[in-house]
Amino acid sequence: MNPQRRSLFAFIAAAVVASGGLVAAPERAAAQPTLVMASTTSTEQSGLFSHLLPAFTRETGIVVRVVAQGTGQALATARRGDADLVFVHDREAEEKFVAEGFGLERRDVMYNDFVLVGPKSDPAGIAGGRDVVAAMKRIERARQPFVSRGDRSGTHAAELRLWSQAGVDVQSAKSAWYRESGSGMGATLNIASAMNAHALADRGTWLGFRNRGDLAILVEGDPRLFNQYGVIVVDPARHPHVKADLARRFADWIVSPAGQQAIAAFRSGGEQAFFPNARR
Repeated sequence: MNPQRRSLFAFIAAAVVASGGLVAAPERAAAQPTLVMASTTSTEQSGLFSHLLPAFTRETGIVVRVVAQGTGQALATARRGDADLVFVHDREAEEKFVAEGFGLERRDVMYNDFVLVGPKSDPAGIAGGRDVVAAMKRIERARQPFVSRGDRSGTHAAELRLWSQAGVDVQSAKSAWYRESGSGMGATLNIASAMNAHALADRGTWLGFRNRGDLAILVEGDPRLFNQYGVIVVDPARHPHVKADLARRFADWIVSPAGQQAIAAFRSGGEQAFFPNARR
């Protein structure tokens, strides 16, 4: 067992004993197969996992514990052997993870898109456009506030690629009109709402976000806003303690007709939030 996991389980056991809890409770939990999945805040905060994971557990008896982080952090967690699989959305980083020998085959699962949100008053004059790079140039020229996740997530990586394509050096703009939250998508949107600022968001989280204030979608539909998700089982050759067999069961299920139908059936705010596209 990974030393960090061993310490975690020891801490939990000690806490149960100290609180007078029943010793049988951890034994019952141990009897049910459990795997750890490092995934993104977008899949967690959108409500997708609350819809998907009970269906998987009913079918297989396997419980999935989710560690919700930005994609970069999720991949780092898996690199340390602290997760059995990853379910994230940064293809370039995912392929590097596999190429470096940390993961087995990467498989497409689903997609949605990113949206550029900002004040309904549209001070940068970008509302209704479909060219996200042109819109970001306008935001920079108008020095309109923009809140970035700044957390090495898939959304953050996509945002930085767009700024690069726009020829904008956001590093030099920090503390002026460009701010980094260092947080997940929900927290970043809360900050943007409070500041009446712009932000790049994944549609799944945006659909479930209620504290919109004066924010609205200003730019959508650009092919560069496409957002692909993939699943990867951590390679047991690198980390022999990982539960690769259980992880494969989830990876196989999520790309199966049952898993793909479950994704298609999920709704957030009355709209389909993710679109299955596994190759079979």
